[in-house]
Amino acid sequence: MLELAAQLLGRARGGTPFVTATVTGVAGSAPRQPGSSLVVDADGAVLGNVSGGCVDAAVHEACQQMLAGDRTPQALRFGYSDADGLGVGLTCGGTIELLLRHHDPGAEPELEPALADAASGQAVAVATIVRGPDAHLGRTIVVRPGRPPQGSLGDELLDRVAEAHTIDLLHAGQTSTVKVGVADSYCREPMTLLVECNVPAPRMLVFGAIDHAAALARVAAFLGYRVTVCDARTTFATPERFPDAEVVVDWPHRYLGSQAEAGLLDQRTVVCVLTHDPKFDLPLLTAALRLPVAYVGAMGSRRTHEERLTRLREAGLSDHELDRLHSPIGLDLGARTPHETALSIAAEIVGDRHGGTGAPLSTGVPIHRGIRSPHPLTYSS
Repeated sequence: MLELAAQLLGRARGGTPFVTATVTGVAGSAPRQPGSSLVVDADGAVLGNVSGGCVDAAVHEACQQMLAGDRTPQALRFGYSDADGLGVGLTCGGTIELLLRHHDPGAEPELEPALADAASGQAVAVATIVRGPDAHLGRTIVVRPGRPPQGSLGDELLDRVAEAHTIDLLHAGQTSTVKVGVADSYCREPMTLLVECNVPAPRMLVFGAIDHAAALARVAAFLGYRVTVCDARTTFATPERFPDAEVVVDWPHRYLGSQAEAGLLDQRTVVCVLTHDPKFDLPLLTAALRLPVAYVGAMGSRRTHEERLTRLREAGLSDHELDRLHSPIGLDLGARTPHETALSIAAEIVGDRHGGTGAPLSTGVPIHRGIRSPHPLTYSS
């Protein structure tokens, strides 16, 4: 649901009821991950999807029925081996589990603030019981770092345990399910929580105000990054040249250091060095490769790369630190134009983030991998 927060916020503020069908579990070659939602509101509008198309029509019909009738939370399951799954076209070989839940903004005071936080990029998580006793199914709490939770799962001890699990996932920036109950010695029946997490957008720092940087900023913004382009040259670093990014005029290594000291970088941050000018690159890469960021890439020829490695070793960087450097930056796509090069760089970043190989899917590599757990994130309260 939180992935659709911007669209749902107006409905919550206007008091418009809606039904969410949210993915709570997948197995095999399922196209969407837990937390993905299809929403149908009381006016008939449809948002999102849960399957990339193959079961959405059946889910849409179930949502309409809930809007018109029984509002009790309902679990659905579609699988390739199920007659229902085949009937609606789930032929990808996977299994998808859903929870349908009716939302009445007037009866859920925690709903609008949660959607508002998510829509504005604030850290917030919604934990929902998606498997367990009927009396608890569909109950939710809203959790934010450093603040008391809102709502209740129906039991004070359960709320505290769920809050602890939720904070862990929120700090990891990961939407996932958590099993609670019997092992915690307070509940006779096990329960499963779906914890939907919204965290601030990851940052991409692009150094070098060139045409390739403008193309990369556009692609990165589309992928959900908050992009900053930094260059020391005032003539080139102008907002007009980079409409998809924040523009900063500063020496690259000095700006990177200021962001690190201010705690504005985390383990999802991406650093792309496109200047291929030693007076900028060497101090910048020396600093970047010693920061706990997700990715550091640098543009340049293979000859430039070898010369750069030599100078970085002379600056004191270890082989372990140098192994983190993606250079020459990007995947081999045969790119020629700035936009093609930007696609190459973005593809490498996505592959590095999720453990992809960059190989054609036709070679037999897995299409859907398990989610890689990111490093913990930190938030100031």
